[in-house]
Amino acid sequence: MAERHWIALPRIEGAASRQAHVDLPPGSYERELGREGFYGPATQMYHRHPPTGWSRLEGPLRPRALDTAALPGRQNSPWGAVPLLRNHRLQLRLWRSDGDMQRLFRNGDGDELLFVHQGAGELMCDYGHLTIREGDYLVLPRGTQWRLEELEPMTLLLLEATGDHFGLPDRGIAGAHALFDPAMLDVPRIDLPFLAQQTEEPWQVQIKKSDRLSTLSYPFNPLDALGWHGSLMPVRINWRSIRPLLSARYHLPPSVHTTFSCARFVVCTFVPRPLESDPGALKVPFFHSNEDYDEVIFYHQGAFFSRDRIHLGMLTLHPAGIPHGPHPKAFESGRKAERKETDEVAVMIDAQDPLSLAELPEGVEWPGYVDSWK
Repeated sequence: MAERHWIALPRIEGAASRQAHVDLPPGSYERELGREGFYGPATQMYHRHPPTGWSRLEGPLRPRALDTAALPGRQNSPWGAVPLLRNHRLQLRLWRSDGDMQRLFRNGDGDELLFVHQGAGELMCDYGHLTIREGDYLVLPRGTQWRLEELEPMTLLLLEATGDHFGLPDRGIAGAHALFDPAMLDVPRIDLPFLAQQTEEPWQVQIKKSDRLSTLSYPFNPLDALGWHGSLMPVRINWRSIRPLLSARYHLPPSVHTTFSCARFVVCTFVPRPLESDPGALKVPFFHSNEDYDEVIFYHQGAFFSRDRIHLGMLTLHPAGIPHGPHPKAFESGRKAERKETDEVAVMIDAQDPLSLAELPEGVEWPGYVDSWK
C-alpha cells in the first residue's frame, strides 16, 4: 500500500499563487524556501525583484563555477585524478585517463561512481569484462579490483561515496520501473576477452584506504575469476536509457530525476525532455533557497536552458544558504515560452554536508560567476 499523509492545508498570505510554480502573481518572482532538499516542508515566497538580483556579495558563501577543460595534464591512475570538491561522505574528482592502466585499483574507502564525460574503454574487474562509453554511469562496489583499457581518450567524473554505497532511489507511487527499469542495468561478463587476459604475468593492485595507498604484488593476474554468483556487482547505465518523469502543467523539482542515492547525498541526471506546455506553468527551474543541501551540477552535453555562459565540462557549486535559480536570459526565454524542449544532459549532486573546494590551478575557476545574474 502506498504511504499516506494526513491532509494539511498550507497558509496563504497576501498576493500568492494557490498552486506552487503555476500562475504567479503578475510582476512577481517565486522563490521556494525548502528544508531537507526538496523532500521536506517548503514555502513559496513571491518577490518584487529576482532573489538573485544582488549588487554585490562579500564573504566566503558564494556560488562557484569551475571549467574542468582548463585542468592540465592526464593521469594513468584514478588516484591521480584532480580533486574538485569533498566532504567526509563524498569526494568529487575529474580524471583524464592516459592510456591503458598498468595496475589494478581497489577503493577501500567507499563505492566509486564513474561518469564517462568523453571517450570509451574496456573495463576489466573481478566480475568480468564490460565496455563503457560516453554517457555511461558505472558503479564499482567498494573493494572491487579494476582497470581500464582505453579505446578513445577518456574524461571521467569520479564520485566516491566515502563509507557508504550507491543504491537506487525510492520511486514511490511512480513505481519500480520509473526513470529506468532495473533490467536496463548491465553487468560485467566472464567472456572471451576477460578469460584471455588471465595470464601468469606479475600484476600489482594499488589499494586506497583512509586516503592512503598500499600496493599488493602478485606473480599472476588476480582478475582470474571463473564465475560468480550473488547480488553485489558493478552496474552500468547510460543516460540515454533514462526516461524522465514529466508534467505538462507543473515544473517538477530536480529530486524526481534522482538516479542514485546514498545516505548523505543523491545523484540526479537531467536529460532532454519536453518543456511544460501549460500557459501558467514555469518553464525554467524556480528560484530557491535550499537550506540543507549544497548543489553541484556538471554540464555534460547540450545547451543548458537555465544557465548563461556555461559550456560543456563546466561544474557549478551553489552552497546551502544562498538563493539561486535561472540566469536572466534563461528566465526571460522561459517566460516567453521560446523553447518547447530541453536538450541538456547534466549530472547533479545534492549533498547534505557542506562541500569544500579544492585548491585548483589558476584559470580553472570563473570568478565572475557570482555576478552572472546581473
